[in-house]
Amino acid sequence: MDNLEDTLLQADLGMATTDDVLEEARTLREGTKIFGREDVKALLRGKLLEALGASDSDEDNKKFALRFATEKDGLPIRDRARKTPLTIHFIMGANGMGKTTTIGKLAHRLKTETGQKILLAACDTFRAGAVAQLEQWGERAEVDCFSPTETTNGPSAVLYGALDKAIKEDYDVLLVDTSGRLSNNDALTRELEKMKRVIQKRMSVEFDETIKPVPNLDTPHETLLVIDAAQGRMALDSAKQWDQEVGLTGLILTKLDGSAKGGSVVAVSRELDLPVKLIGVGEGIEDLRDFEPESFIDSLLGIGLGSSKDEGKELALRLSEMRKERNARAKTVTKTTPIKVGEGVNPAGQLSFNPMDDEQGGNGSMQLITAGGDSTRGSSSKNKSKKKKKKKNKR
Repeated sequence: MDNLEDTLLQADLGMATTDDVLEEARTLREGTKIFGREDVKALLRGKLLEALGASDSDEDNKKFALRFATEKDGLPIRDRARKTPLTIHFIMGANGMGKTTTIGKLAHRLKTETGQKILLAACDTFRAGAVAQLEQWGERAEVDCFSPTETTNGPSAVLYGALDKAIKEDYDVLLVDTSGRLSNNDALTRELEKMKRVIQKRMSVEFDETIKPVPNLDTPHETLLVIDAAQGRMALDSAKQWDQEVGLTGLILTKLDGSAKGGSVVAVSRELDLPVKLIGVGEGIEDLRDFEPESFIDSLLGIGLGSSKDEGKELALRLSEMRKERNARAKTVTKTTPIKVGEGVNPAGQLSFNPMDDEQGGNGSMQLITAGGDSTRGSSSKNKSKKKKKKKNKR
């Protein structure tokens, strides 16, 4: 068990997931003679899938897909002439995580697979070269990019201009690139919060009683955090802070083509209750895939690499059998016969103890007080008084 714990922690799975796995491992192996390597693998696979929120329900698994605007979302009050609502994806992440690259790949996928009209918003005005990099990806993906100008050079100003262009020119999706800094950069966090307010105000679909636009809290439709698969524990700490300050709806895992296995994403997904939406598996423009929990966990654990293509299904069945066996053992455990009142218990059904000092017992032992009768302590004091009377008569 110690070796298993070390392995789980080294994989950046987090303490919560590690403790959960170890606790169930203890319950599954109780009363059994053998708990082998395949049993451990079956347990790990099942618990990690549960940590990611995967299930057998197609309805539950919809959370792993990107959310897009529908007719129910309504149209902005200033632009009722639009035919369809605008989808906005707000994409965040620290420098070096692959955020800008991911936006370019996503734009390519949406354009080629769905035929949608895509606009990029180059709102990372802090990092040198960030705007030029996004423009290059826009050219590769053959989509438009709204960039800063002399009059609109701040992140929120660029975003507002991009929103106006996207709404008036009937774009289907706006992908917003944001400034990449660490989550403890307060100035950046305040800027991200401001940008979300700009989106919600511009996308308002109704007025309040004072005829002011009501912020549309259903936008942006996705607030996604890009995480490097090799980032480790820092991924969880930064994700927690950004989720509290800005509010996240999902994760994108990048650089899975290298040696990194991405165990930290299990910890982040579990502790924040956030689904992984996309994964980057290479440098090419085609190398952005939908996240499939079972394939990801099987790759993480090296399942299905041998001759058995159905190893994952076999391990799922094994875990189900072990859990049934454990539940059956629990039902057959005999119940302890309760102690009757008066046999070493007080009226409340609890054992009562009273410490004896040297004068009373001479040995500092604990004496049991029984309910409804003379105690051993009372009998001892009576014997002492009888001995004293005998000594006086002899004198």
